[in-house]
Amino acid sequence: MACVAHGIGGIIHFAAENRFYHCQVSHFKSGGSFGRNPNYVHRMKLNYLSSVQGQKWAQLHNCFGRTSNSKQRHKLDRMTQNSSIMASYAEPGELPNEEAHEEGVVVLVIGGGGREHALCYALQRSPSCDAVFCAPGNAGIADSGDATCISDLDILTTSSVISFCQKWRVGLVVVGPEAPLVAGLVNDLDKAGIPTFGPSSQAAALEGSKDFMKKLCDKYAIPTAKYQTFTDSTEAKRHIRQEGVPIVVKADGLAAGKGVVVAETLEEAYDAVDTMLVKKGFGPAGDQIIVEEFLEGEEVSFFAIVDGKNALSLASAQDHKRVCDGDTGPNTGGMGAYSPAPVLTKELESLVMESIILPTVKGMDAEGCKFIGILYAGLIIDSKSGLPKLLEYNVRFGDPECQVLMVRLESDLVQILLAACKGQLRGVTLDWSEESALVVVLASKGYPGNYKKGTIIKNLEEAELVAPKVKIFHAGTAFDSDGNMIAAGGRVLGVTAMGSDIAEAQERAYQSINEIIWPEGFCRRDIGWRAISRLSIAR
Repeated sequence: MACVAHGIGGIIHFAAENRFYHCQVSHFKSGGSFGRNPNYVHRMKLNYLSSVQGQKWAQLHNCFGRTSNSKQRHKLDRMTQNSSIMASYAEPGELPNEEAHEEGVVVLVIGGGGREHALCYALQRSPSCDAVFCAPGNAGIADSGDATCISDLDILTTSSVISFCQKWRVGLVVVGPEAPLVAGLVNDLDKAGIPTFGPSSQAAALEGSKDFMKKLCDKYAIPTAKYQTFTDSTEAKRHIRQEGVPIVVKADGLAAGKGVVVAETLEEAYDAVDTMLVKKGFGPAGDQIIVEEFLEGEEVSFFAIVDGKNALSLASAQDHKRVCDGDTGPNTGGMGAYSPAPVLTKELESLVMESIILPTVKGMDAEGCKFIGILYAGLIIDSKSGLPKLLEYNVRFGDPECQVLMVRLESDLVQILLAACKGQLRGVTLDWSEESALVVVLASKGYPGNYKKGTIIKNLEEAELVAPKVKIFHAGTAFDSDGNMIAAGGRVLGVTAMGSDIAEAQERAYQSINEIIWPEGFCRRDIGWRAISRLSIAR
């Protein structure tokens, strides 16, 4: 389906040359500060600088405090530079003095996308956090000062992760992407006695296998779409012919958010079956497929932090999966999101907890797969019944929903996640900003298909300052040999803004986007349209 891709362009605003590179901060009442972190390096305690250890960590700190007139010279390989500085100036196991141990927690975030950038941003704002590492991270995360990126840490080799945690006395690991969860990273970290927020490999099957999730729904009466599982393409096509279209075809395993096809015609459905089962377009993830009924209604995301027995709901959020304006075109990992989601009323939130989330938590516990981590329920409010039904589970924070949730969160995220790790969520509450948040994803032209990497992105610092309460999260960026910020993925940036309502947040986000110079990028221009339509009707 054809659609218009909106290019990114804007006007350069020159800034004073003598400002600190990480001092672009706009303070506001709720949720800390937006933009770049001050040059004290993501809340790292610096009152120990008179000690020898403190002096060594100060040199790590100083690499973030350079002025912008030397920016191009120092941008190159900033992530690996951070790691090498630590290796050069610190002994194994060194941390800031005992006061830091008493006051705060060192956190390691696993992953390197926009979700992980948002988590780093929220964690470093937590009063109980002393420092945030991110592995592997990305250029934008390191450049923003929201975390120290460890680009050479192999996150799929558990012995390397454990060694790093022991060396730097990490008190909390937060696993962002699904692949390390399914691979069992949490299992190994738990055995090593390292507090880790995320499900075991067994519990991660809720996302790793749609057939597993569907069978759990059947057994514990969790409302979901009718379905059948197939490994034979002929049988799958026969079932599709009997059911008719529209119909949904899903790869059973992990397919990077691209393994779902909403088929409007029999030909589209048959082609999806062949792509998955015959051509092995998704590898082992497509060895088994789910064919399920098409449900009509409005989709919404629901998040809950789970400690094995108790669940704590987060603020509501709603994303835009389709690549083009008007919610048309192919599905993507998400082109934008906003929070709160007006469609999810307090009554519906209670119903989701009672009929979907809590039965899932109890069911997983009964099956011997106790779930600890984030339950991300992809829901649809069925247009026929008006009731929520479960489309799928993810077992980690959503992307881009995480971005809008983290800028609205006012509670100490470190303490919340540690409580979940310890099974102590009962009675815990969360504080949220009363303001709304909206994120617009900037992607490389061609996404979700083939796209070009290495294109230069300019004017990001100015874009973050053009409107109040704007934060740009990096999902896929790097530096080239000349120190230019370049695109290194499909979804590249998440321009996030807060406002008194969704409309104001949207206006600020697009104000910022209009300042970014990136001809090879595009975005949707209608993120938040459903919520804004409801707002207009209410008025």
